[in-house]
Amino acid sequence: KGYGEIAKQLGEKRSTVGAIIRKWKKLNMTVNLPRTGAPCKISPRGVSMILRKVRNQPRTTREELVKDLKRAGTTVSKVTVGNTLRRHGLKSCMARKVPLLKPAHVKARLKFANDHLDDPEESWEKVMWSDETKIELFGHNSTNRVSRMKNDEYHPKNTIPTVKHGGGSIMLWGCFSAHGTGRLHCIKERMTGAMYCEILGNNLLPSVRALKMGRGWVFQHDNDPKHTARITKEWLCKKHIKVLAWPSQSPDLNPIENLWRELKLRVSQGTRPKNKEELTASIKEIWASITPRQCHRLIASMPRRIEAVIKAKGFPTKY
Repeated sequence: KGYGEIAKQLGEKRSTVGAIIRKWKKLNMTVNLPRTGAPCKISPRGVSMILRKVRNQPRTTREELVKDLKRAGTTVSKVTVGNTLRRHGLKSCMARKVPLLKPAHVKARLKFANDHLDDPEESWEKVMWSDETKIELFGHNSTNRVSRMKNDEYHPKNTIPTVKHGGGSIMLWGCFSAHGTGRLHCIKERMTGAMYCEILGNNLLPSVRALKMGRGWVFQHDNDPKHTARITKEWLCKKHIKVLAWPSQSPDLNPIENLWRELKLRVSQGTRPKNKEELTASIKEIWASITPRQCHRLIASMPRRIEAVIKAKGFPTKY
């Protein structure tokens, strides 16, 4: 049959029938092929220009890129610039907050990582990890997301109540090893070197015995001035406690940071405490519920943390 006869029988235009038949003869298919879309308003040279600037200066805003392109003779919107960057794998994200590292810190971190690169996992199981942290009564201890309607952002169910200065806070000292969590101590006063020694005597040594660390265990703490004070060093030497040489500004290497995050997350998800006493009781209950299996899994991550520091050339890594 001819195009005209087919078009009359189907109630379609003659040109439509001809286009479909020609497509079938050429491609052996009749479905619509993906279209190229509108041509990009930004020339390849303009794309290279904005990519180069963003890679050299990651904090460059979309508005600044729009102005740069306009000076080069191309007028586009921020949306177009954003779409172009995303097509090349660049996405706008919140900048991560990390410890300030000086060249000496980077060098010390690399030295620590290289010195312990070949350490077996069993050697990390002999380490008793410790640290201090602060938990606020009404603070943002973790990220909280809610599912709500468009105009319900201030409904009580969708908000987090805050007060000035967090409504009070609790300072904690804790320790753990691959065998489980040790004692948790609430610091009620401004801590000094003498007070730190007292905390270690009342909590570190009983924790070592309770977790059955055995002989040859190693104590880890960071380089806080109270930890490196002469009175602290003398106390540790007197008790014959071996201390792990630790690089400053390295929370990403300390697995206890993950336990603090887990603790704060559970506190925020539980029943909201009304005062410091309730907050303290909730914290101790949650700390005691952390299983040895969770602790062992964190210790097993130490070789990966070491490798990540070397790969990042001493700079902060994800932990």
